[in-house]
Amino acid sequence: MPAAERSILVFGDSLSAGYGFALARGWVALLEERLKRERLDYSVANASVSGDTSAGGRARIDAALARHRPAVVIVELGANDALRGLPLAQMKSNLGAIVERSRKTGARVLLVGMKLPPNFGPDYTAGFESAFRDVSRAHQVPLVPFMLEGFAEDLAYFQPDRIHPNERAQPLILETIWPKLAPLLK
Repeated sequence: MPAAERSILVFGDSLSAGYGFALARGWVALLEERLKRERLDYSVANASVSGDTSAGGRARIDAALARHRPAVVIVELGANDALRGLPLAQMKSNLGAIVERSRKTGARVLLVGMKLPPNFGPDYTAGFESAFRDVSRAHQVPLVPFMLEGFAEDLAYFQPDRIHPNERAQPLILETIWPKLAPLLK
C-alpha cells in the first residue's frame, strides 16, 4: 500500500504520547486505525512529548512542521502549564504561536482543550478553561473544549496517578476529538 500523501501531526503532551501503556493502544494509534477503516488517505505522526508545556511546544513546532509537513495539526498542550502554575497569558501566547506557525505552512489546525479540577482555585481554573476558547476564537480554529469530556470524574478511566487516562479511556478520547477533526479531513 502506498504511503498516504497527507499527514496529521498530533502535537501534544503525555495525554497524547501514550503515557503508561503501549503506544499502539493510545488514542493517536486508534485515530490511525479509524482513518484506514474510513479510507481516508492520511498518515499520522505523533510528536507528543510527556511533560511538555506550551513553551516547550512553541520551541519545537517549527522542526516538527518541517519534518512531517502535515496537512492537519492537532494541538494538545497546556495541561502541564497548569500543573506548574504557569501564567495563563504565557500559555495563550505560546498556543497562539503554535497555531499560527502551523497555519503558515498551510496546515489546518484543531485545538484540544483541557479543564482543571477545582483545587487550582476558581480564578485560575476559569482562566485556564477560557484560554483555549480565546485562542480558538482569536485564530479562528476549531476547538475540542475538553479532551476528557464525559469521563473525567470516573476513576475507572484513569491510571493510579489520577491524572493520566488509562488504556480503557483512549477510545473515548478519540470519540471526543473525532467530530471536530473529521471536517478538517475533507
